[in-house]
Amino acid sequence: MNPFPFPAVLLLAAALSILPAALAAPSQSPTMPATDAPPVRFTVAQFNARLYSNEAGGVLRRLQGGQDVEARKVAAIIQRVRPDLLLINEFDFDAEGALADVFQREYLAVGQHGEAAIHYPYRFLAPVNTGVPSGMDLNGDGRIGGEGRLHGEDSFGFGLQAGQYGMLVLSRFPIESAGVRTFQYLRWADLPGARRPSHPDGRWWHDDTVWPRLRLSSKSHWDVPVRLPDGIVHFLASHPTPPVFDGPEDRNGRRNADELALWEHYLDNREADWLCDDQGRCGGLAEGARFVLAGDLNNDPVDGNGLREAIQALIKHPRVLPHAFPRSKGAVLAARSSGGIHAQHRGDPAHDTGAFGPRTGNLQLDYVLPSLGFRVLDSGVFWPPPGQPGAEWIDASDHRLIWLRLETASP
Repeated sequence: MNPFPFPAVLLLAAALSILPAALAAPSQSPTMPATDAPPVRFTVAQFNARLYSNEAGGVLRRLQGGQDVEARKVAAIIQRVRPDLLLINEFDFDAEGALADVFQREYLAVGQHGEAAIHYPYRFLAPVNTGVPSGMDLNGDGRIGGEGRLHGEDSFGFGLQAGQYGMLVLSRFPIESAGVRTFQYLRWADLPGARRPSHPDGRWWHDDTVWPRLRLSSKSHWDVPVRLPDGIVHFLASHPTPPVFDGPEDRNGRRNADELALWEHYLDNREADWLCDDQGRCGGLAEGARFVLAGDLNNDPVDGNGLREAIQALIKHPRVLPHAFPRSKGAVLAARSSGGIHAQHRGDPAHDTGAFGPRTGNLQLDYVLPSLGFRVLDSGVFWPPPGQPGAEWIDASDHRLIWLRLETASP
């Protein structure tokens, strides 16, 4: 039973300053710009901000009063880049939106470290699978649930409390909440060609009583329609599980790959009676619809532990605009100064989006992938070299904010 039914989320979205105009248009509203409309320019960003806690309400208590050091740095980075459309990962979910209220009111709406305040009149948040008990033995220890990590490993998505590592969309443009689609409950077994984990001896990791009940998304997959001045853009948001913290069965690596594969199927727009959202609507993204796919996708196309063919297929999808990845000088210097495993990496360190210690090194895990129908005017990874303005803020998270400046292209 869903403790936060989706209709309540829509009411929540309305209460959180989604204006009536944003609620009126149906999901079939036009998606392509009018031919006589002037080009629209906007900045879209993705940021794993590490605003999570192992305890329910922990981040909210920490941020109240507006003086949290790490949250002020996160806000300063957002204020410096000033995205018009932003996905924040690892932002704990609460049904009342209290954490989002505090973060917007006491951090983003207040200038941080010399930056100008920024206001987002529209936002979307919804329940995620992390920390939600499954009632099943998912880690194979012969027990169901428990305390701490044992609770997390037997939850539908790993988390020590329900809503940990959630997601938040902030927008300067109206969100068409009636057209939002979420895929929190989509079953992993329903994905065509699902990479079902197995033991080295060939036995399934999850037996036949468990496998059909597992959810695919470790958090959720969202399609959030946003109304630009020239039409709709679908903001496709997710945060697949890291492909580590498992064993030879590679259950997290396989799940990560299939969470990415879900977006492939969604973009293929095939007639699919299995591809049904939490609201009961089936099928993928309409042909010709514009989108920006964003998230901490936890998969480097060249290095790291993920099944790289999954991210490569998504990057090369025929509906994704071919473009150069965002870059930073700070990432290059960080890889050079760290040494160690970076000498074994084959990817361009300028594309790295996070620093994960000497064993893993720095990797490219965060993405903003626009569709055909846009041009990329500029892009970047917020990773200033040491001594440059803003360099003292990046330790707020192990990920860096990445952004694209887009312009509507003529059809």
